[in-house]
Amino acid sequence: MSAIASLFRNDYGADGFRACSVTGLDVHRSVENYVKLFGLTAVIALAVGGSFAFSVAMTRWEFVGLLDASSYYTHLSMHAWNLLIFWMVFMEIAVLYVGGPMVLGRELPLRRLAALGWVTMVVGAIGVNASIWLAEAPNEAPLLTAYVPLPVTPWFYGTAIVFLLGATIAALPFFATIWSETRDSDRTLPLVAFGAFVTGIIAVEAILGGIAAFAYALAWRIDLIASVDPGIYRQLYWIIGHGSQQINLLAMITVWYFLTHVVGGAVVVSEKISRTAFILYLFFINLGAAHHLLVDPGMSAGWRIWNTSYAFYGAAFASMIHAFAIPAGIEAGRRRRGQGGGLFGWLTSAPWRNPVFAATIFSIILFGFLGGITGVVMGQIQVNMTWHNTLATVGHFHATVALGTTLAFFGLVLFVIKTMFRRDFVSDALASAIPYAYGAAMSVATLMLMYAGILYGVPRRTAEAVRNIPGSEFSFAAAVPIFMIFGVFALLAILSGVLFVGVSVGSLLFGDRLPDGDDGGMLPEGGLHADGGEPVHAVELRGTFALCLIFLGVFAAVYVLNWYLLTQLWAIGA
Repeated sequence: MSAIASLFRNDYGADGFRACSVTGLDVHRSVENYVKLFGLTAVIALAVGGSFAFSVAMTRWEFVGLLDASSYYTHLSMHAWNLLIFWMVFMEIAVLYVGGPMVLGRELPLRRLAALGWVTMVVGAIGVNASIWLAEAPNEAPLLTAYVPLPVTPWFYGTAIVFLLGATIAALPFFATIWSETRDSDRTLPLVAFGAFVTGIIAVEAILGGIAAFAYALAWRIDLIASVDPGIYRQLYWIIGHGSQQINLLAMITVWYFLTHVVGGAVVVSEKISRTAFILYLFFINLGAAHHLLVDPGMSAGWRIWNTSYAFYGAAFASMIHAFAIPAGIEAGRRRRGQGGGLFGWLTSAPWRNPVFAATIFSIILFGFLGGITGVVMGQIQVNMTWHNTLATVGHFHATVALGTTLAFFGLVLFVIKTMFRRDFVSDALASAIPYAYGAAMSVATLMLMYAGILYGVPRRTAEAVRNIPGSEFSFAAAVPIFMIFGVFALLAILSGVLFVGVSVGSLLFGDRLPDGDDGGMLPEGGLHADGGEPVHAVELRGTFALCLIFLGVFAAVYVLNWYLLTQLWAIGA
């Protein structure tokens, strides 16, 4: 216990503040301790969910075929809830505290509420895990969708509501900070705080939808109401079901802006443009949830077309803005420092051995090319029909969450170990290997899931992937080589996740304590500069322009390829 208690000790002044040797921010003890607490809890959830990744992947890889069908759904539910919800939401509360009181140089207000929120979230998370693991017939493990009238124990709905209420309580100190900041001064919020604020608004919307959906189902399960309307439930459910992933997206982009500036020396190319992109998310991003309902009955054609075409592109446009603004900020910042000439010298000379920088950049690239492009393509009403109930969808959300957000959060955790826990990595070589090993292995595994879904139509909700599909006369045997590759790289990705947890926990327990003032190798060459100096417009951004052209070329190719594959499903007039 003394070792754990020592993790929360730093040298603070009489007023409880200390100057961070990396960011230069005045950090209060209260903020730092709660960021550590929520971050550590998130890593525990990651370890639990990651352990179930092994049994799920080794079942999908029928060469191993680890679990039977009944056990598979239980393990898949444990995997999904711990990684898609608990790992993410605990980290997102930490992101709110970093983006709010820490960036603004304030104490954390309402600390008892922060503590109550953490306790409530932990109780809810334990309850959800127990209700899934202990589910017995006629109840079922609910997976993430938990669709009614699937018989699920009332304890699941009750504890899920407890977790969501806890997240709401834990977010209140952040909103109190923003309210105090805007009330006491006329200055606008810094971009990172603004991004965190928009993230918080979307989080509240998603949480309210989740509470409404699960309370509706709970009332039915404990016989307060005789029945539920599955259509209404699905509309309510996807406010949280997909909304929780939109929180991940915004938290991830906020982390991108923060870490590329601190460890990569990036500048903000245009605050107004970046803020506009966040506002576009506020209005349009949740419409992406509609793609889950496109194959369901009861929706009008107008509803489907509006949600998956015209309005949905508002969020896609916002993503395009960030896709330009962040690499442009890195290029401008590094060229100003004279670091790297030519087309990509600013990028090739970047601190790639710094695992925080590498994790952040890989998160941007892999989310953009694998998660972002596929999200827009599969969000269209027509192409969605070829993706929705196949493993391609599983590949998509592994690209967004397991690659994009998780890699960004890996970088943030490693950053916090150095700057807040003040511990050196137990091994610099192993720490540097994490983003490369995990990014490469998970990318290949994700691509194999997409190939199996798009090219072979392998379904996503069955334990068996290519054989013994109940009620199907199709043969998926041609996809066996895809699964051989998937299985090997899924194992490598899991081992990379184990490496991350091992290095993180090992560094906290056995890493040398960094002396006061030591930046731990986190700062970019030449130190951290405030924005200003040479105008951004005077700096060449041709490297970013070239990267954007490559991105748009890949986007167009994937778009056309999916429409071509759709045309191969049937021939009009044949």
